[in-house]
Amino acid sequence: MTNTYKRILLKLSGESLMGSKSYGIDSDRLNQYADEIIAIASKGVQVAVVIGGGNIYRGMEAEGAIDRVQGDHMGMLATVINSLALQSALEAKQYKTRLLTAIKMEQIAEPFIRRRAVRHLEKGRIVIFGAGTGNPYFTTDTAASLRAIEIEADVILKGTRVDGIYTADPEKDKNATKYDRISFDEVYKKGLNVMDMTAFTLCKENNLPIIVFDMNKPGNLGRLLSGEPVGTRVEL
Repeated sequence: MTNTYKRILLKLSGESLMGSKSYGIDSDRLNQYADEIIAIASKGVQVAVVIGGGNIYRGMEAEGAIDRVQGDHMGMLATVINSLALQSALEAKQYKTRLLTAIKMEQIAEPFIRRRAVRHLEKGRIVIFGAGTGNPYFTTDTAASLRAIEIEADVILKGTRVDGIYTADPEKDKNATKYDRISFDEVYKKGLNVMDMTAFTLCKENNLPIIVFDMNKPGNLGRLLSGEPVGTRVEL
């Protein structure tokens, strides 16, 4: 296998970890993701991962007695729970990992330090970034974009349950057609939902391509890294 990219950032949604469950973490899905990630890391690709927390808690949904900032902090902690679960699944398969968090919690993870993160990647460890950016009002999409830029990743791979970007929601419109490639400007003009605008603008301004693909299809991640036309590529 010839790797198309040397260093990637894989963005996974918290909801994707639910698998067939309505809440929490599905062990089968977690193990599938761990296998897919190890398959590419073991072939020399440097892998960083950001996971959302929507399967446990979404800060933006905080209502009533819970302040928005407090709610966002709760959401950040939910991402740490998912990150610990992925770390455990990877290490159970005998692969070295490091979890770095934007909020200090030294007993369970290292604080995020850019140079340390890059050094872990260079040593072949899978690096998981938890707790978003450490700030309220920012999504894990923004955290993924920020971390990818900081570690100088070649690309962001956004794993979803859909196999790319379509002209409309393919789950609602059977006539929707898939884009193989699309520019950042076209996404803006067509009002397509790829990432939140802050995250998306960060990627555009730093010329960081995004590939949206179906992470739930076994082998897709490996095929993408070997250069096969998987998903939709967003670029300048």
